Amino acid sequence: MLFAPHEPSDTTARGEARVGMLRRVINEWWDRLYALAFGHVPLGDHARLYSAGETRRDYVWNTVGQTLWGALLPILTIVSTQLAGAEEAGRFNLAFTIATLMLWLGNYGMRTYQVSDVDEMDSFAAYQIQRVLTCAAMLACGWLYCTARGYDSAMSLITAGAFAYRAIDAFADVYEGRLQQMDKLYLSGISQSLRTVIPLVAFTVLLLTTKSLATASIVLAVSELVSVLGITLPLVLLETPVSRPWQWLEVRELFRECFPAFAAMFLFNLIETVPKFAMEGVLPYEDQVFFSAIYFPAQKALMVVGFVYKPQLVRLANIWQDSTKRARFDLVVVAVLAFCGLVTLVFLAYAALIGIPISTFLYGVDFEPYRTAQYLMMIAGGLAAAIDFLFQILTVLREQATATRIYVAAFAFVTVTSMVLVRTLGFMGAVYAYLAVMVALFSLLLAQYLLVRVRS
Repeated sequence: MLFAPHEPSDTTARGEARVGMLRRVINEWWDRLYALAFGHVPLGDHARLYSAGETRRDYVWNTVGQTLWGALLPILTIVSTQLAGAEEAGRFNLAFTIATLMLWLGNYGMRTYQVSDVDEMDSFAAYQIQRVLTCAAMLACGWLYCTARGYDSAMSLITAGAFAYRAIDAFADVYEGRLQQMDKLYLSGISQSLRTVIPLVAFTVLLLTTKSLATASIVLAVSELVSVLGITLPLVLLETPVSRPWQWLEVRELFRECFPAFAAMFLFNLIETVPKFAMEGVLPYEDQVFFSAIYFPAQKALMVVGFVYKPQLVRLANIWQDSTKRARFDLVVVAVLAFCGLVTLVFLAYAALIGIPISTFLYGVDFEPYRTAQYLMMIAGGLAAAIDFLFQILTVLREQATATRIYVAAFAFVTVTSMVLVRTLGFMGAVYAYLAVMVALFSLLLAQYLLVRVRS
């Protein structure tokens, strides 16, 4: 024999097996959607194919979903800069930043409250009604903002697409919260991953073909809606129990109980956004891209520190309840704050060695003139991580109301500081204002913690 018969390699066989499994999963999913859409099986009687209590899957898919979701705006900004230029990308970045701020209104700080309602004291239907109302309020705020700013038609469409996307994002969160409530967090992570990736791909393709950020922004929202209707909503209908009827009393209770968490999260994100607001109309839109590009890496410090301490919050609460272990509690606080400092040093080293070249490559714009600004932003990012930790600690100590008042004072401070510094120092004024408010917030929250410890 001149030629031996072809035997598929192990790699080829594994690849074919993966494709076959993926095809089977997709076919099964469409069969279930068809049965759901045409009522072949009464709602609630569908076989639940995915088990609960999958801890390893929960961790992996939740991490994937959260990472993709957190990376969406940086990736969208990079794509916009490369395909539409820095000026147009700056307009999109600002619109998306404003919509992301309003996302906290849409979510209303309810996710933790919802998933911890394991006894279903409030019906899932009530959670949905409450989320419809907050998302409607979010869209109304977007319309009022665009009207007040007097945007042209292109910027209005970009902002409308961004707000619609984030409103659908907020609405999807209540369904993913339902999956987590039923101990199927991994399905929530899969849903979040897919409804992040699908709109990102659609946005990139439309921007590449049309060169219109307005069109791409609308398609971003439409593809998010399709993803929610095709993936997130069916998952909840098929994999969780049918909700009992809702009562208006439940909706009122959700607004009341979740308001403190909403107020704190909204205020903190508003404080972070004020310098970008101050830049609009004073500096070119392309400066929005530069500010965000040096801001994004710095904010990863908050994520890194959060991965370390957030799983330990329940344990910290138990330590605090034992008055004989208060010194140990202090040691944990000191250790985490020291870790924040170490993370800041690592991020500063990253900025000094490779951060600027990487940003220049990704955005296609020279970032060397922004080296000093990048260093200052890395310091601010480390402070932001420490601030987030201190707020959580004050919450454990049941001092969140005082912390919220500190946020209100910081908001007033950063508003005045940003307006003055941006008009006098330009771009660096926005960076200085952001760093200054982070220093102020950290100092005030630390002082409040020390005051509580002296009293206890």
